[in-house]
Amino acid sequence: MVNLIRKTLRQVEIAAYLLAIWSFLVLFLEPIIGFYTNYARVEFFTALANLVLLLLTILNRVLLGESKERHRILLFDVAMLILGSIFLVSQAKFVIFSLLIRQTYFILQYILFRAFEGKLYRWLTGNPPVTLMLSFLLVILFGAILLMLPVSSKLKTVTPFMDALFTATSATCVTGLVVVDTGTHFSFFGQMVILMLIQIGGLGIMTISTVFAIILGQRINLKLENIMYQVVGGSYAVNVFQLLKSIVLVTLVIESVGTLLLFARFAQDFQPMEALFLSLFHAVSAFCNAGFSPLGNNLVSYVDSLAVNLVITALIIAGGLGFSVIIDLQHHALKKDRARKLNLHTKIVLVTTAFLLVLGFTVFYLAEYNGAMRGFSIHRRILGSWFQSVTLRTAGFNTIDLSQIGKASVLISIVLMFIGASPGSTGGGIKTTSFAVLTLSVISLLKGKRHISVFKRRIHEYNFREATGLIMLSITIILVVLFFLMLVEPHAFDKLLFEAVSAFGTVGLTLGITPQLTVIGKLLITVLMYVGRIGPLTMIYAFSTKAKQININYAEEKIPIG
Repeated sequence: MVNLIRKTLRQVEIAAYLLAIWSFLVLFLEPIIGFYTNYARVEFFTALANLVLLLLTILNRVLLGESKERHRILLFDVAMLILGSIFLVSQAKFVIFSLLIRQTYFILQYILFRAFEGKLYRWLTGNPPVTLMLSFLLVILFGAILLMLPVSSKLKTVTPFMDALFTATSATCVTGLVVVDTGTHFSFFGQMVILMLIQIGGLGIMTISTVFAIILGQRINLKLENIMYQVVGGSYAVNVFQLLKSIVLVTLVIESVGTLLLFARFAQDFQPMEALFLSLFHAVSAFCNAGFSPLGNNLVSYVDSLAVNLVITALIIAGGLGFSVIIDLQHHALKKDRARKLNLHTKIVLVTTAFLLVLGFTVFYLAEYNGAMRGFSIHRRILGSWFQSVTLRTAGFNTIDLSQIGKASVLISIVLMFIGASPGSTGGGIKTTSFAVLTLSVISLLKGKRHISVFKRRIHEYNFREATGLIMLSITIILVVLFFLMLVEPHAFDKLLFEAVSAFGTVGLTLGITPQLTVIGKLLITVLMYVGRIGPLTMIYAFSTKAKQININYAEEKIPIG
């Protein structure tokens, strides 16, 4: 009897996978299906078939007597069956989409953990850089497919693949560059897809994938733990489960507080539900340093709003500091042992961030006093300069028309975008620590010191090698892509350079040329956003082969420099 039930369950699973393919076609090919037959009827019966198969799956698992570990999945399926039955008549598309996500989850689970005797999962966890790259690619492609669906656009038309891919990459890589207006082109469903991609990209794919592995009952091996610490910048003294719990908790708390504070302001201009959605969207987008906004002119209308300026910039700074810094500050503030000191990484990040914010504010205020901010009041000039100084680091929001800024502001903007946020944060760039290490090395050279030191601590030489290597790789990648952009795009050099650095630093600011890019230009910027988010060093580690260590020390010789 048990064997018969197991055999039936396998047949139901196969049927569910085939139905998942058909469900995807129903969602994606709505105009074509609607041309030949009654789309509403096809949609209804597809949703009904999904619910019937889900019911059969539940019955089989109940008769089979699943283990306690599977009870949560069973309860989840029952909840989906009840909700799906309720929404079947009025929201058949919602039922199909929800159950399609469920099927995709189980298909991925099968491919990763059951197919090929789990070799694929072991190979991926044994190669964290490759896992990181492939995870981002899969999320981007999945997001692009969702954004192409007619339901994702307000006009119920299929969004061109290149535009959907560009938007999905920009959202997942928390950049903010757009080729179509987020508020006018995408429907509520499309904007929710973008918000989901921003949240996934902001938390980090490795964080999300590790959480899923834990949910699926998989053990986290040592290599995956090590890469998790590198991705979020954690300390090896912290348990990986505790680290993940802290990251999720910090994200939820900060984004929730940001949503409530923004709602108090947006509620003055919009209806309650619309204000709530805009508040949530901007809070998540700001903390994840994405820069996406459903508002047509971004935040230019709120250049005078003290509340919007302070809340958005606070969220951007918090997201740009990095999870490990936030957690370290939290522990330092809440621990009973007040003598506990902040770690060196936190100190460097805080000092460097403060320096860059003051530098950006001062330069932008002076450079645009009679430029883009001509005629502004002192209050507006201060808020505008402060906001641009913060957002230029990797956020992508703007309260001033950047197409009007002068050459000096463009230059400082490129420098700030290139430096970016901090390690383990939701932002991009070469990171504040790389900039700090390079600056400290120059200071040590000027002082005649042999080693790099700060806060009574010596920086390891390997950190200097990593920083210089990362900076050279980043400059090389930007210049190569910029070369090809100049071949295919008619825009001025400064605008193309600004666009390239903005994409690589996952900033999302533009001088107005993003929607005008050719297909090749969009593809080049898409590649830059992807490389900038995962990091050049990750790509090098993924494709490099480890050479055998030979215990030979060569004779040392000095060469002239400079």
